Order: sequence, then C-alpha cells, then structure tokens
Amino acid sequence: MRRIDLNADVGESFGAYTLGHDDAVMRHITSANVACGFHAGDPSVMRDTVRLAVAAGVGIGAHPGFPDLNGFGRRNMEMSERQIENLVAYQISALAGVAAAEEARLHHVKPHGALYNMAAKDRRLADAIARAVVGIDATLVLFGMAGSALLEAAESVGLRTASEVFADRAYQADGALVPRGQPGAVIDDPKLMVEQAVRLAQDGTVMAQTGEILELRSDTLCLHGDTPGAAELAARLRSRLEAAGVGVLRVGMGA
Repeated sequence: MRRIDLNADVGESFGAYTLGHDDAVMRHITSANVACGFHAGDPSVMRDTVRLAVAAGVGIGAHPGFPDLNGFGRRNMEMSERQIENLVAYQISALAGVAAAEEARLHHVKPHGALYNMAAKDRRLADAIARAVVGIDATLVLFGMAGSALLEAAESVGLRTASEVFADRAYQADGALVPRGQPGAVIDDPKLMVEQAVRLAQDGTVMAQTGEILELRSDTLCLHGDTPGAAELAARLRSRLEAAGVGVLRVGMGA
C-alpha cells in the first residue's frame, strides 16, 4: 500500500495576530511544522501548538526560518554558513525545550520559506542546516524538497530524510516550485489541489506549469496552514487520499 505523511505549517500566530486555524487543521494531519519565533510564532503560541499536536497524536517538527517577521520569512537573506547553522540550531533547541515541558519530543525539522528554497539549491547552506540538526538530535527527520540539495546534505551526515511535495504549489520543469509572486504559483482551486495531491501520493508524478510530467519521491505532502479554508481542505485531502488507497501516516510509522 502506498503511504504518505500529511504535514502543515502551524503555530504562525504571534502577539495580537492570529494566523491559520491550527486546532481544526491538526485533526487531519500527521506532522506539524511549528514556527519557532523568528519568521512567525512566539513562546506562548509555540507551547499552545505543541499541546495541540500532543493531543492529536501528531508529529512535532521545528520550522526554523530567517529572522524576518515583516516578510514572513519569505525574503532571501544573505548570511554566513556559521550564522545559518547557529540560527537553525537555536530555533530547534527552543522548540525542543517547549516540547520537553509538555513531556513530548521533536520528530522532524522542516526549514521555512526562503531558507527552505535557498537550501534546495545551495549545498553549502544545506550542509549548514544539516549540521545544525544532527548537532541537536541525530534521530530527527529532515524534511526537504524532492530532489533537493537539502536532502543530499542530510543523507551525507546520516540523518533520516523525508522528500516533500506540495498540494497547493505549482512546479517548474526542473522540479523547483514556481516562485511566489509569479502567476499561478499558488494553486487556489481546491479540486486541482486534491487532484495534484492524489497523483503525487499514488504515482509520484506531477505536471509542471509548462506541461512536463515530473517524477518526484513523495514521502510527505505539504498543505500550507495559511491557505484559505486550510482546515476543510486538510479534511478533504485526507479523505480523498484514503479513498484512493493511500495510507496517511507519519514518516517512520507503519513501515
């Protein structure tokens, strides 16, 4: 039976600002990527989100990003490898401490936004992230874009990896995501999102924006928590995947 993990970016509220519908989304996913306070989130939101994940039996993952609240971590930043390694290690450690306070532990790490996309192509940046993860906890799973330098870097230091694909993003012919801001980069038609997700889970294929059929390793499927109607979409995605004979399981479970 085909299996896939269903993950979502959560815990992105901070201060007086509420983003997403984490409580509702958490009921349908298997892995939660929790913002660690740099691109979004704050200590109270982090702890509340960890509690939600524990109650739902969902895998808890650190979602480290650039220190860029104004840009939501989606703007490229130039930093040295040492700075990146320390930045990521700091954020993982913070969430690990919050999880420990709730008698839980981290399952995975997934970089956020620009950090994630830059590490998909830049092996030096990817190596810095992998060193940060293995330095904190070598049992963690590192999520990275299918076919990316980040997965290669993780495997080179002995980390377990999960190759990530996207339900709500369009692909370029080289397997990269269409950059946000370009027409059609975000798929906003729920029917098309679900169709793309099921195809990725069943066959490991997706049609690029330019018509090419790409083959991608698909271990975990991302639904962005700030997508309009994310909770309803998560429920619909999980239902359709299971109806198609795809087991929806956290990475590392049911193997």
